[in-house]
Amino acid sequence: MSLTLAAGALRQTDYWWTVFKRTWKGGVITSFVSPLFYVVAMGVLLGGFIDGDPTKLEGATSYLAFIVPGLVATHAMTIAVGETTYPVMGSIKWHRTYYSMIATPLEPRHVVAANLMFVLFRLATACGLFMLVLAPFGVFESWWGPFVAFGAQLLVGMAFAGIVFGYSTRIKSEAAFGVLFRLGVLPLTLFSGAFFPISNLGPWLEWVARLTPLWHGVNLSRMFCLDTVDSTMAVLNASVLLVTIAVGWFWSVSGLQRRLAD
Repeated sequence: MSLTLAAGALRQTDYWWTVFKRTWKGGVITSFVSPLFYVVAMGVLLGGFIDGDPTKLEGATSYLAFIVPGLVATHAMTIAVGETTYPVMGSIKWHRTYYSMIATPLEPRHVVAANLMFVLFRLATACGLFMLVLAPFGVFESWWGPFVAFGAQLLVGMAFAGIVFGYSTRIKSEAAFGVLFRLGVLPLTLFSGAFFPISNLGPWLEWVARLTPLWHGVNLSRMFCLDTVDSTMAVLNASVLLVTIAVGWFWSVSGLQRRLAD
């Protein structure tokens, strides 16, 4: 009898908990310490030289308040990409963990579900702690905004997790990750509105930026943190991220099924 999706994913809890216990110390640096220093350097030090004009900073009264929501959303993307590139390839190509999993009653969809749930856990702990530490900086305009923004950050992280997971199942060499980081992650980080309003890109590039999932996550996170919510735009942003998550799920499952069948 085939396992349900939830039952199959829960059967792998011990494995992923063991992975977390063995790797969490390194994750403290990459997931929290480095981004916090980045916020201080960019938002506090560099931000001190930038006028806090709300008309130019999408409603933010300081550059720090402008950059923080975008950086956390970008951080969510970075974590998701990191957890679904080399770890996924390693589980297929090097230590072949996925093959041992499907030798049990588990199916590829169970493996993908458990792996993505682990990514969600990593996103929740990293972004949640990040937002908590940023609270004393006075960058949040309402008490409820950061909580909803946190949900937006989880959405953008999971949107990239599914897409990149599927990509990792389809490549044969880790050299392909260089293309992903150089032509995908880096341009998105720089030009999706985290560091400056996308209106500065010009009309054509502004619309290109609006087509990226990261911009939708950055915009959604910033609207809630700054309490400048546009209901129509918020629904659009969330819808794009949810559709991307759904597409990423099917892309990941189909990719892993084909790869493990080779």
